[in-house]
Amino acid sequence: MKKLIYPALGLAFLFSIQSCLDEGKAKYMNEKTLVDAGGITLIHDGLEGGLTEIKASTIAEANSKNPQVLDFAKMMITDHSKADSTLYWMENDKLITEKDTISAEHQEEIDSLSKKTGADFDKAYIAMMVKDHEGAVDLFTDQIDDKNQTIQDFARATLPTLKMHLEKAKELEASLK
Repeated sequence: MKKLIYPALGLAFLFSIQSCLDEGKAKYMNEKTLVDAGGITLIHDGLEGGLTEIKASTIAEANSKNPQVLDFAKMMITDHSKADSTLYWMENDKLITEKDTISAEHQEEIDSLSKKTGADFDKAYIAMMVKDHEGAVDLFTDQIDDKNQTIQDFARATLPTLKMHLEKAKELEASLK
């Protein structure tokens, strides 16, 4: 009987290790989630980034007097609202359980941004847009070959817009120096 205890304990240990490694138990997944960790990252980080950029752009509409910055802010609100509605649909369709909010880091940036005015505001806002869009381009590029066709299609369709946003933000940043 003693000889069976060690193999049984060994198997129990292996099963417990395997359950810890199970992606299905990851932070934003449940037993019904229909995408892998990369798809969840795209949806979650895409929504968080979109919410952040919409909020920052709304502040830009109130704080900036620069017509180019105002046009850019309007484009951000329009384009990211459209992308976010698709991401919300994907989140529900793929059965992802997560409350979408702006991260503490982004909220801190937004709070700091809201205290600025004039040229200081414009420079800070556009610098934020450059940084955020560089991250978004990387995120979406990583998912263009995702296993899930819906994630892959969305990443491929959205990437050109994100690259255009990044290019425009870099142009604005150079003109504001």
